[in-house]
Amino acid sequence: MLATGIMAISCARQKKPVYPETAKVDTVDVYFGTEVSDPYRWLENDTSAATAAWVEAQNKVTFGYLSRIPFRKKLQERLTALTDYEKISIPFKKHGKYYFYRNDGLQNQSVLYVQDTLDGEPRVVLDPNKLSGDGTVALSGISFSNDGKYLAYTISRSGSDWREIFVMNLATGELTGDHIEWAKFSGASWQGGGFYYSAYDSPEKGKEFSNVNENHKIYYHTLGEPQSEDKPAYSNPAYPKRFYHAGVSDDEKMMFIHESGAGRGNRLFMKDLTRENAPVVLIAEDAELENQYSFIENVGENIYFYTNEGAPKGRIMVADAGKPERKNWKEFIPESESVLSGMDVIGDKLVLTYDRDASNHAYVYDLKGRPVHKITLPSLGSVGFSGSKDDKECFFTFTSFTHPGATYTYDIDRNTYELLRAPKVKFNPDDFVTEQIFYAGKDGTRIPMFLTYRKDLAKDGNNPVYLYGYGGFNISLNPGFSTSRIPFLENGGIYAQVNLRGGGEYGEEWHVAGIKMQKQNVFDDFIAAAEYLIDHNYTNSRKIAIVGGSNGGLLVGACMTQRPELFRVAVPQVGVMDMLRYHKFTIGWNWASDYGTSEDSKEMFEYLKGYSPLHNLNAGTTYPATLVTTADHDDRVVPAHSFKFAATLQACNDGTNPTLIRIETKAGHGAGKPIAKVLGEQADIYAFIMYNLGMKFNQ
Repeated sequence: MLATGIMAISCARQKKPVYPETAKVDTVDVYFGTEVSDPYRWLENDTSAATAAWVEAQNKVTFGYLSRIPFRKKLQERLTALTDYEKISIPFKKHGKYYFYRNDGLQNQSVLYVQDTLDGEPRVVLDPNKLSGDGTVALSGISFSNDGKYLAYTISRSGSDWREIFVMNLATGELTGDHIEWAKFSGASWQGGGFYYSAYDSPEKGKEFSNVNENHKIYYHTLGEPQSEDKPAYSNPAYPKRFYHAGVSDDEKMMFIHESGAGRGNRLFMKDLTRENAPVVLIAEDAELENQYSFIENVGENIYFYTNEGAPKGRIMVADAGKPERKNWKEFIPESESVLSGMDVIGDKLVLTYDRDASNHAYVYDLKGRPVHKITLPSLGSVGFSGSKDDKECFFTFTSFTHPGATYTYDIDRNTYELLRAPKVKFNPDDFVTEQIFYAGKDGTRIPMFLTYRKDLAKDGNNPVYLYGYGGFNISLNPGFSTSRIPFLENGGIYAQVNLRGGGEYGEEWHVAGIKMQKQNVFDDFIAAAEYLIDHNYTNSRKIAIVGGSNGGLLVGACMTQRPELFRVAVPQVGVMDMLRYHKFTIGWNWASDYGTSEDSKEMFEYLKGYSPLHNLNAGTTYPATLVTTADHDDRVVPAHSFKFAATLQACNDGTNPTLIRIETKAGHGAGKPIAKVLGEQADIYAFIMYNLGMKFNQ
């Protein structure tokens, strides 16, 4: 029995932890004539008793180690104090009322409020903290009916990607009885007396969080009807491994359907909702799914679209509502030298956000495509706007590495703004500085990196560094604030955030330079960042911790196996660690556009095996002190990736560096995690990092 190979051994008075023994099985796969063993395949069964016993044994060792870090308790107290401040989101106006999210400081989930005026008395609309006793039910989305009578809201349980949809009567605050299950990657898009949503068939019992998700369908739900009576609105059996998402225009005249998955782009469909039984019409075709097409807004007879077809950094097109096909689109806002990353129609203006060297810049255009204003933001950072096409009232939120998100009211005609509210965090941002540097990657490519540290930091080559990156899926890492970093910075650390190829910081060409057979560029860029910091006397290899989550967990896993001597600490979080089998679980197939798969070709298989973290651990190698993190309800990157990697690393690692895995319960890939769990996890991660970097904690 597999369970008999698992035993928790006390690690007291040991130079390094003594790990549970992990049973091996004789599992071998053959790829293009090459045999690849997978001795911990049994850990892929995340619901078995043997896996549960292994998880319990590993957590016992991990939490035992973490509890003995002398300053861990004080660190969590400091993190808790820093997090305990009022957080209020940017307001958004619906049907003449102002809605916003508020967290009084340490609430597990933020609460949705409404007020009649900006200075009116707030009233609770929905408190997700009352949906569970432990805060593990999260509010993941809301949608107002166009008549203002109803609110459809989606929830996630224990961090899963599965969604449930409920409907509230806004006048009474009572639920209507409507309940949708097994929705995923979906909200509710209202039309008439109901809404559209996307869902899968009910999964096999016991395999809800691991089996491949196929046959995504769009349904229409009529209020008051059971889900079993919902009408199929669109599906495409020819492509079972694609996503289908419906969005209805505010005037309820048009529905746009995005078909995506297993590609970098999408196809775009449209349905005329003013005609009964009108067909769904393909208006933007891309057989290879290489280009992006999306509906922005319709104003009168004009429909505005975003695309990166023929414009890797993005542009805006316009079409007549009577001729919406791609061949009839006309360029409205041409491609810029910067990356178009945000588009909002507010009043009679178009507010555009561009990324330049990974920071946001904002501009206002009129609806004839002419530039009107440049918005001078407070500093380098990130911005988000709130407003509607039917109202000139506009808000924006701004954040940076040292300033938490503040909300401003923006006069779109005068191009002036005033502070509406700013959070009060128990630290002094003036004690810190952020600089942006550019360094040369292995092949000479210019790579940006943000560094945040105390103003009195001495470049003596001995500073602790928290090196963070992602590098994938066209996702940009812009400046952002986190209280979790503050104790590390206060105690002399440097937070380094790298904008690697594979991301979206410089458009689609930057993205493509870090995918498939170019994926090694991402790892080389990250390694070069560490070498730059060493060469320029910021730090040394004994003082560098590398951290990343999801695709960033893959980044950390690949870099620590390729250059184990370069880093002192590694924290791969919810990482994609088995590059040969990732596509066989839940929605892993959707990542093939970035990674390719081991089934594509012999060349692709060999390339993936060449960097797959799981397959490049070598016995007798001294690896960095490593804390692998995952969660039992992660159905995005299933925990088997982390389980198998940790077991292999424990078997291979030489020396005294700890190799631990922290497995959170009733949690998923990260979204919606209650504050209590976030604080515990961050205290463990930073305690592990600071302790193994030889740092002292002084509050």
